[in-house]
Amino acid sequence: QVQLVESGGGLVQDGGSLRLSCAASGLTFSRYIMGWFRQAPGKEREFVAAITRSGINIDYADSVKGRFTISRDNAKNTAYLQMISLKPEDTAVYYCAAAVSYSSKWFDYNFWGQGTQVTVSS
Repeated sequence: QVQLVESGGGLVQDGGSLRLSCAASGLTFSRYIMGWFRQAPGKEREFVAAITRSGINIDYADSVKGRFTISRDNAKNTAYLQMISLKPEDTAVYYCAAAVSYSSKWFDYNFWGQGTQVTVSS
């Protein structure tokens, strides 16, 4: 079955960096759009970034532009989210997801990971 497994979350200080990974199995990774979403306590799941199959087209939420970088390695079936200049408001559970069609809407994504906690202390 399809599995998306996130890793790399943790506790960092304000201004710190983290790199999240999303290892995919059970699907032809290169055929899927990959997205990152996040959900903070009491808030709705929100779009963070998405990358097309080839990696040529990328979108970011305005709140993370210039600080986060999404990438993928189709040979390794892995997507990444490099996060720098982290802020306390970035604290959330981060999820990777796979979609057949390009979208920034969480409900368009077909497969989800279990999430990884990112906590930014002030």
